Amino acid sequence: MSVNEVNNSSVSDVVENVEEASAKLKEPSRYQVVLLNDDYTPMDFVVAVLQLFFRMDEQEATEVMLNIHTKGKGVCGVFVFEIAETKVAQVTDYAKEYEHPLLCKLEKIEQ
Repeated sequence: MSVNEVNNSSVSDVVENVEEASAKLKEPSRYQVVLLNDDYTPMDFVVAVLQLFFRMDEQEATEVMLNIHTKGKGVCGVFVFEIAETKVAQVTDYAKEYEHPLLCKLEKIEQ
């Protein structure tokens, strides 16, 4: 067997293994971070949370806040589990720090 045959064989084996691995990989589950409405947390605080933790501009944050206010809950963003879990913890800690009862949770998105 020549060097070219060995190299070609090795390359095709690698390509085949990569293709098999890619076929076995699946998209990670996605989770939406949701804020729930309450009668005590000020609207501007909710807007500030959306800007601070979800990088929304003022207009988008206001729209989401109004959704939360009128529909009882609003989606802040969609993330893989670890990031969603971190966002929920950050928002919860921040709300507690400022003594607001703002509730934040994550919901798995069914695929």
